[in-house]
Amino acid sequence: MAYYSWILAFHVMGFISWMAFLFYMPRLFIYHRENADTLGFTDVVKVQEYKLQKMIGVPAMWATLLTGLVMLYLHSDILDSGAWMYAKLCALAFLLVYHISLGKIREIMIENPYYKSSKWLRLYNEIPTLLMIFIVIMVIVKPF
Repeated sequence: MAYYSWILAFHVMGFISWMAFLFYMPRLFIYHRENADTLGFTDVVKVQEYKLQKMIGVPAMWATLLTGLVMLYLHSDILDSGAWMYAKLCALAFLLVYHISLGKIREIMIENPYYKSSKWLRLYNEIPTLLMIFIVIMVIVKPF
């Protein structure tokens, strides 16, 4: 337990980095979609999307998940502290699905930059914000 605070610190840093990916990737999709006819621009955006996913998104997701699992292992009684933890874990599952969906959208947009409308992408971009608000409330306020 002496290292718990360090693990928690890395968990929070991983979560912040992961959320940065989840917030920014759909924004790149919007730029990709709105400039689909400008080949030079979309070529740059495709590289940015790739690097953001592979160099920030995936490592940050794994850092968050692994440190979270270690904390649950070290402090397993937290699962008995109320429904808030299960609500947080459920929101985490939605974040994972959202993360995977961004990878799928990126793959599709490489071939078809007109895959979704800018409006749809803007709405889709709000999902991680809502999940992040919910997760922070569950962890800090513990309303259940």
